[in-house]
Amino acid sequence: MESAMSKLSRTIRLAGVVILCVVCCAPVFSESTDSEIAAGALLRRVIASELRAEAEDHSHWKYESREKVDGKFQEKLVIETSAGDLEQIQSINGVPLSPEAQQRQNERIAKLVRDPDEQRKHQHEAAEDAERTRHLLKILPDAVIASYGERRGDQVQICFQPNPAFHPSSHEDSVFHAMEGSIWIDRRANRLAEISGHLMRTVKFGGGLLGHLDKGGEFHVRQAEVAPGHWEMTLLRVNMQGKALFFKTIAVQQDETHDHFDRVPDNLSLLQAANDLKEPRPAGPEAEQTRAAR
Repeated sequence: MESAMSKLSRTIRLAGVVILCVVCCAPVFSESTDSEIAAGALLRRVIASELRAEAEDHSHWKYESREKVDGKFQEKLVIETSAGDLEQIQSINGVPLSPEAQQRQNERIAKLVRDPDEQRKHQHEAAEDAERTRHLLKILPDAVIASYGERRGDQVQICFQPNPAFHPSSHEDSVFHAMEGSIWIDRRANRLAEISGHLMRTVKFGGGLLGHLDKGGEFHVRQAEVAPGHWEMTLLRVNMQGKALFFKTIAVQQDETHDHFDRVPDNLSLLQAANDLKEPRPAGPEAEQTRAAR
């Protein structure tokens, strides 16, 4: 069971890592033209829009997730609820789970649904994660220097680099000073559509004693409008290396896509979500026909 996170927290989860993004951008139009507001002002406006959407959007969704885990591709079905998110593996490398493996999954889900302590733990973690994400987004316009990049339809690219006048107050904040990056903004919806990039230099914590993240680490996250007015994360790719607490190697390799979103009731309970996961799912050609009809 994943924690019940806000829309924005899920979209930009691993918030401390998001700050590691970088893409080399060549500005193609001036931010001082009469037809455009300054890039920094646009970034500030869109961040405010994201935070507002996070606070106001309480919708929950069922979607398919494909993720590479330990070199294997897992396809999962995920259902969000206000008490937490339930997920069930559907196949590994395209092969459906055996009846025995499926039964173990059902038992795991049933145990989580019956455990209020575990639910409270995840909700507490979700609240802390959401607060960290809100903080990082709020300081982003002050932590970077923004300039315009390219255009593609309704979307405009904002390239950013560290603002030397910004003084970080935490480990997460300090990563801003090792990052250049690119943000694609949907001007029509006033929302963040994409962030990608890499670390400009190695980031050390506690002078390196507490750990570090290596130069060149890459990150790419994308969100899209899955229904009118509702935006969700559709892609997450992370490639980071480093060390933590002296000699423990950090190897973050994540490749995840989400699609086929269907809205579920806002008051859906964990038990109802668990029962939904037990429903048989079409496989093979029938599954593809069902997806195509959505």
